[in-house]
Formats: sequence, C-alpha cells, structure tokens
Amino acid sequence: QVQLVESGGGLVQAGGSLRLSCATSGSVFSIRTMGWYRQAPGKQRELVATITRGGTTNYADSVKGRFTISRDNVKNAVYLQMNSLKPEDTAVYYCYLATMSYAYWGQGTQVTVSS
Repeated sequence: QVQLVESGGGLVQAGGSLRLSCATSGSVFSIRTMGWYRQAPGKQRELVATITRGGTTNYADSVKGRFTISRDNVKNAVYLQMNSLKPEDTAVYYCYLATMSYAYWGQGTQVTVSS
C-alpha cells in the first residue's frame, strides 16, 4: 500500500522559512507528477506547486518567487522550500503524487505563519 508522509511543518514568524518533505513508502511505479496543495480554514484545497518527473515545475501565482519545489526520483520524495512566508500561507499542506492510473495524498502537515 502506498503511503505519503509529510514532515517539516510548524509555526514560524512572517518572513521566515520552512522546508517541507514528503516521503513515499510502498511500491509505486511510473510516478508522473508530484506536488503540494494546501487548504486554509474555510477555503478549498488549492494547488501550491507541482513538478514532473522531468523536472518541469508549476507554481501558484501567490507563491512564485518565494517557494521552490524539488524531487528525488530515486527516493520518490518531494520537497517544498518556503521562504518569505506570509500569514496568508497558513494552511494544512498536502503532498500529492500521480501515476498514470492513480493519485495519492498524504495526511497533511500544518504550517502556521504568525504576523
């Protein structure tokens, strides 16, 4: 059974940085896209960033220039470096991966940015 486990969330002051990690356990093949989504209280889940196996990235406009996504295709892991954090970045961050047939989600990690 494939499981995604996020880590690295926490409480940080505005302007600070955090690095999220997502580790994959279980056998999963032909991973295409990996990424991060987030959900703030009372809001819908939204895309933060994605990265293809070949390294093509896509970012939400709200995080461009501040967040950087990367992945390790050997470890089937994905990372999110978050700099210049703002209070509006406060949310539960979810790791995501998609193969040709399935999509998997992690349980989420809380990121709280204080002003």
